[in-house]
Amino acid sequence: MTLRRAYLFVVIALTPTAMMADELADIERITTTATRSSTANTPRPFVISTVSQTALKLVAPTHIEQVLKHVAGANIQHGNGQEYLPALRSPVLSGAGACGGILTAEDGIALRAAGFCNINELFEAHTEMAERIEVLKGPGSALYGSNAVHGVINVITPDSTQAHGFASLDFGSFGYKRAKFQQGHDMGDSGIGISASVTRDSGYRDDESVAQEKVSLRYRLETDNVSVVSGLTFSDLDQHTAGFIEGFESYKDPIIAQSNAYPDAFRKASALRAWSQFTWQNERSTLVITPYLRDQDMRFFKHFLPGTPLEKNGQTGGGVQSLWRYQGFGSVQVELGFDGEYTQANMLQYQQNPTQGSAFLVATVPQGKHYDYDVASTLYAPFFNLQWQWQVLSIDAGARYEHLNYDYDNNMAAGRNRDDGTPCGMGGCRYSRPPSSENSFSTWSPKFGLNWALSDQHLLYANVSQGYRAPQAAELYQLQRNQTVADLAVETANNLELGIKGVFNDGENPLNYVFSVYGMDKDNVIFRDSDFFTINDGKSSHRGVELELEYAFNADWQLRFAGTHAKHRYESDQQLGDVNIKGNEMDTAPRNIANVQLNWQPRDTIMTSVEWHHVGRYFTDAENLHEYEGHQLVNVRANWQPTEQLSLTLRINNLANTAYADRADYTSFSGDRYFPGKPRHLAMTLQYNW
Repeated sequence: MTLRRAYLFVVIALTPTAMMADELADIERITTTATRSSTANTPRPFVISTVSQTALKLVAPTHIEQVLKHVAGANIQHGNGQEYLPALRSPVLSGAGACGGILTAEDGIALRAAGFCNINELFEAHTEMAERIEVLKGPGSALYGSNAVHGVINVITPDSTQAHGFASLDFGSFGYKRAKFQQGHDMGDSGIGISASVTRDSGYRDDESVAQEKVSLRYRLETDNVSVVSGLTFSDLDQHTAGFIEGFESYKDPIIAQSNAYPDAFRKASALRAWSQFTWQNERSTLVITPYLRDQDMRFFKHFLPGTPLEKNGQTGGGVQSLWRYQGFGSVQVELGFDGEYTQANMLQYQQNPTQGSAFLVATVPQGKHYDYDVASTLYAPFFNLQWQWQVLSIDAGARYEHLNYDYDNNMAAGRNRDDGTPCGMGGCRYSRPPSSENSFSTWSPKFGLNWALSDQHLLYANVSQGYRAPQAAELYQLQRNQTVADLAVETANNLELGIKGVFNDGENPLNYVFSVYGMDKDNVIFRDSDFFTINDGKSSHRGVELELEYAFNADWQLRFAGTHAKHRYESDQQLGDVNIKGNEMDTAPRNIANVQLNWQPRDTIMTSVEWHHVGRYFTDAENLHEYEGHQLVNVRANWQPTEQLSLTLRINNLANTAYADRADYTSFSGDRYFPGKPRHLAMTLQYNW
């Protein structure tokens, strides 16, 4: 059955019975990611998974990958230090604009402007102090536009304005240390608070390290007419980065796994975000307006490219989110909104030393500047959403129109010459700079969903939606070889999802569950072809089933499970060497991923947890000629709280000391290559609350 026919089938097949759907509100977790406010309580026809504050405290993640594995459909591959590559109902995304496939946010505001994402950008969010992390799967909401193709990862910072606080210290293997602090001052109708973290990690591999500081400020003001919540997050990262190791299954050799062929590689990044959310509310309507500012700067050594150039990039800008929600007579709710932002960005790629290697690389990768440009972008996006509840049936329909404009200014001579204007040998320089230009992209994205109450505890839902992403600035203006202009269109994804969610309530032993089946077809997929042209006539398909459940056997024992089975395939003709990859499985896309946690609380003051994480085999190249065998990890955690103020948490990660790869890849130049996972390592957290 095609997706378009399936859409019609869903609309026709769901018919109401005689029970009120609002009785299901208690099983739907109300999230800021779904509503932009805490006042709406209508179940939505899409899935949002939540990593709770309790889970974050027990895991105390040194990297966000350690907690996002608790979400079915998520697959974050840890690189080195704070770097990673993400997947959410997708293969692991890589490449210049691949970060546009998943929207990452903090407190509902995207970490980066729509056209200037970075694949590692979640290290700028204050996950160390997060209250929770919310993950919206698929393009199910009109609140989010470009980049929310496969979903949204939203880090929610804590309300630190209450009159309490804590301090904690982490110590772990391989020189890991972290200090955290939170303090609030409550003045009744107002409050102010601070959350801060400092991380130092000398690392498992040679010549790697992480030094990172983050601080979040929060202000709250409540009056008779308006409530105001303001936040600010600043992060600073100074990282010495270890690169891939090479050779088939080289991660199984402890000496090679610990080595680092790129001791000079580094990443330095700072980011500042500030926002204020103003909320006006009366009996029937709510108005939320959130202006925000961003400022980011990054420098990193591109050790993975010939000539190992240095990249400097930055962006400064701001915008506003707005939402008006009106509860009409009967059971109709209307939402109208407008989002807009303006960003000024810059990018410089510079190679200090002559290229080493083959005669071809020496001739075509010149010393000096490769790219130097500025881009001013403007985005505006009106949207609406209508919810109508009739007996057990709730209809959710909406649409978003988005217009994104780039004003690109090339600060070098256009073409593929050296920065002094002289030509390269052997056909020309590797890097090509398009002339200054203006590019605009407009997209209309509809959403339609149904909720059907099977009982007061179980809800069936269906969601038909279209996601999209505009081409990223890097895809438009960082060209190679003979390409002088990238004529790109918006990448789109047609998505269908069916599912059931609810709770089997057996007295004191409830079973909460969410079961989802999804299918997504992507068109105009942007990729770099065998001629090194950036084009977007690719197609791909994504099919999967997911299950998340939580079951309390009794007051002491609890089981949590998150698992997915999925197939991601290339659906367009593309010749790589002698292989047409149409119909092949996409590389770095394991079919099966599962996470199981068994928690035991023998006393009120003691909590223990055993976690098993499984990653299935996957191909490491698009030709499906090379693969990684997958791995299984066991982690053990225990928390002891001897007093109300004091707690001690112990963690042993990779208990079985398994040799595995956080990421496996294959290229025709290097062959098999890996980011090796850490061997068995321990960590301890001591926290004092007041």
